[in-house]
Amino acid sequence: MYETVKVIRLSDMDEVKDFVRAAGGCDFDIDVKCDRTFIDAKSLLGMIGLGVKKNLQVCYGGKNENFENVVAKFAVA
Repeated sequence: MYETVKVIRLSDMDEVKDFVRAAGGCDFDIDVKCDRTFIDAKSLLGMIGLGVKKNLQVCYGGKNENFENVVAKFAVA
């Protein structure tokens, strides 16, 4: 279903906004999974609802250099 699954952690609302902005620039679907909940990564309210300081799985199937850079910035090692 998804080509790429990465784990990220967003620490504050500014990071959430940066992530959603980068996701919004992509022409493919991006889902974020937290526990059993899936959220559209392009939804600011959905991402805020997940909260911060949690490990989130980012699942997507396209390529966008800017988005890849943002995911790498917030990646959990």
